Amino acid sequence: MKKVNVFVELWRHKFLYILALPAIAYSFIYSYVTLPYIAIAFQQFNFRTGIFSPFVGLENFSFFFRSTWAWIITRNTVVINFLFLLAGTLFAIIMSIVLNEIRAKKFLRVTQSTMLFPYFISWVIVSYMLQGLLGTETGIINRAIESMGGVRISFYNEPKYWYTILLILNIWKYMGYNSIIYLAVITGIDEGLYEAAYIEGATRVQRIQYITLPLLTPTICILSLMSVGRIFYGDFGMFYAIIRDNGSLMPMTEVIDTYVYRTFKITGNPSLSMAVGLYQSTIGFILVFISNSMVKKFFPEGALF
Repeated sequence: MKKVNVFVELWRHKFLYILALPAIAYSFIYSYVTLPYIAIAFQQFNFRTGIFSPFVGLENFSFFFRSTWAWIITRNTVVINFLFLLAGTLFAIIMSIVLNEIRAKKFLRVTQSTMLFPYFISWVIVSYMLQGLLGTETGIINRAIESMGGVRISFYNEPKYWYTILLILNIWKYMGYNSIIYLAVITGIDEGLYEAAYIEGATRVQRIQYITLPLLTPTICILSLMSVGRIFYGDFGMFYAIIRDNGSLMPMTEVIDTYVYRTFKITGNPSLSMAVGLYQSTIGFILVFISNSMVKKFFPEGALF
């Protein structure tokens, strides 16, 4: 194998590396320079002494795990993100296959643009749109229920509805964006395979079943593995913008990210927040390795590493 000189490589592709420089700098500063501050999870943090604050061992972790919220927020984070992963992947795959089967190019372009639009809408805007739908007094859904002789539902005081509501919002917002990745893979499949299957008498469903899905599986596995690594991370923007500080909904909607933020806002103690954040990161790290090992065992082509 020919050995490539690093400086020659940098000079040859200098403009590409210049374009990547802001992302590299951002990742370096916020992912590596800040690593020493993990130590404050084991300290009683003092703003004067910084990371040289008094060592208290696992006291901050003990404070978190003794609270009733430890189980609640862990359950909510895992359940909600698992639903997001499962339903989001399924709908994105279905949508990408449907888009690939559309032959009217103008209709396809309009459909793709329409599907992408929700991805660029801020969660703050979505929260007001949702209020217009679910509001007890002025919400469209409650007015429709009342017009049909039903009783208005106080959605913002009933936690039982919110797993479903959040799942629908997540699918609506991200399905179009996620389907682009799968659609790109599908369009890269050799057309000769479909033509040969068509000549052999395979129906459209059979071509999807025996050609599209098997060749799409490695991409599904890799993206799912990356999502599993973040299954302990909630979409902070989504949860905080939509739920805000609604105590009635927190038993079903409070996730680790919002709990970390509220803990710091209420206590002003970054050590407690860092302890919960470290717990979150550690479990996510372990889950990636476990998931990758399972995929590597049963489907090596789909393993991440």
